Amino acid sequence: MENTATTSQRIAAALKRNGVTVIFGQSNPTGITLAATDLGIRQVGYRQENAGSYMVQAHAMCTQRASVVTAQNGPAATLLVPGLAECLKASHPVVAIVQDVGQDNVERNAFQELDHVKLFEGVAKWVRRVPRQDRIEEFVDQAFIAATSGRPGPSVLLVPMNMVKDREAYPVPYERRGDYGRYPLDRTAADPARIKEAAALLAKAKQPIIYAGGGVISSQAQQELRALQEQCGLPVATSTMGKGSVDETHPLSMGPIGYYMGKRGVSRFMKPLVDNADVILLVGNRTNQNGTDDWKLLPRTAQYIHIDIDPMENSRNYEALRIVGDAKLALGQLLEALQAAGLDTRKAARPAAEAAIAKAKADHKADAKDATESSQNPFRIERFMAELDRQLPGDAIIAPDASLSSVWVANYITARQDRKFIFPRGIAGLGWGLPYAMGAKVAQPNRQVFCLAGDGGFAHMWSELETCKREGIDVVVAVINNAILGYQMFAEEAGLGRSSNATTLTVVDHAKVAEACGVKGIRVTKAEDIAGALQEAFATKGTVLLDLLVEPKCIPPIPMMGVLEDVIK
Repeated sequence: MENTATTSQRIAAALKRNGVTVIFGQSNPTGITLAATDLGIRQVGYRQENAGSYMVQAHAMCTQRASVVTAQNGPAATLLVPGLAECLKASHPVVAIVQDVGQDNVERNAFQELDHVKLFEGVAKWVRRVPRQDRIEEFVDQAFIAATSGRPGPSVLLVPMNMVKDREAYPVPYERRGDYGRYPLDRTAADPARIKEAAALLAKAKQPIIYAGGGVISSQAQQELRALQEQCGLPVATSTMGKGSVDETHPLSMGPIGYYMGKRGVSRFMKPLVDNADVILLVGNRTNQNGTDDWKLLPRTAQYIHIDIDPMENSRNYEALRIVGDAKLALGQLLEALQAAGLDTRKAARPAAEAAIAKAKADHKADAKDATESSQNPFRIERFMAELDRQLPGDAIIAPDASLSSVWVANYITARQDRKFIFPRGIAGLGWGLPYAMGAKVAQPNRQVFCLAGDGGFAHMWSELETCKREGIDVVVAVINNAILGYQMFAEEAGLGRSSNATTLTVVDHAKVAEACGVKGIRVTKAEDIAGALQEAFATKGTVLLDLLVEPKCIPPIPMMGVLEDVIK
């Protein structure tokens, strides 16, 4: 008997075949959503499309699979743009299924008609409209292949409304069996000759370092990087997005480096190791502005080796020995080549490197002590972060918002054991934190998920607390309640000597906002109450919001803002 199904049923079946278990949506396209629900695919109903497009990123980052978000045509579709832009810049595999106007109504000013192809072309790897019902399976598969192959990123599949509403059962042309949802979908080994050349450079280098980016984590290359660090005695620094690729308690781990190596910065005293490096291995690293402190941090005198799946990233900002390929395979190849080349020089240099790193870590601890151990009230955010670092479990997922929330987490939460960090650093937009935490919790329901957000960024996403309650998504979110847009104010004060009126906010009782949404809110007003509040939050079933009434004059470890230490009173 011939197999038949409606258009929506066939799309849903193709999603399930590609490993989809969750859709982040708000009903539309309704036919597809209901057909997916019939197949056991859960819909997490976000309150707003921006939030859904952030949740789906975190879900992908925590499942190592392309995740799906859906939206209606028109204004709903436009709200996916920021999330997809983050995915494109930061290489997250997401498939957006967007309802479009019916094929017979194109160019007739149909309700909420928009040129969605042009809308998404700048923020997606692949944008296509399903042309006919008999090609549905082919186009769904292509959307996943585009998202998960090569450098991962977002794809957009537009489905005309007449197909979504069509209840006629059509013959399914043939059965497809492929699952293209995992990533990396294909792993490409590097050129052995380039690997051998890189190994020779590293084997003979006097003071080499590795600078690992988010591509290490996307490739699941942590084990290979850690083996290279330990067996070859190579110091490893990470970008913000690369944080967690190595255990920062390792004697050869330098911690995250970049634009925040100022006073009290965790890697402030690692600067000489960077300055004196003669060979620098970049892995999955975009060498972007913040990660290189305006391209001034990394020495131009060093020789560079660059491993990346994207050939356009190699030698983008630093001319390098180009190694194009999957980071996991390339690091494995490099480890074998280094062992073959001989490790005598690396073994001899290791004690000095470890001693320099140990001293830099001790100096940082002393440098930050006045803040991390402060008993002042309103309390310092560094004091809260120090206690949080002690209490977070070794397998926690930490999802900060952008701006200073990311800076505080990168500097004051230690990457140890299996802690996972998910940062919105592609375009670094505000509002990602809470939805990130939610997507991570849906992906990993048995792990503790923690979000840190500023009161400015959190205001973008208050409504998703209701989603947490309704969907049973249990996270702990801490809001830095200082009634300022901290990064903006500090940057303006440091650069211009004054700040605009928009940087000062009204004081909000976020605990009451949480309680109004049916989740627990705890106000933390004193330094001595921090430990107990965290213990209560982590022991509570259900989402908990910690409203942190912190000292607003905590200057972050960003050098250009350091002048404010004695200026802002």
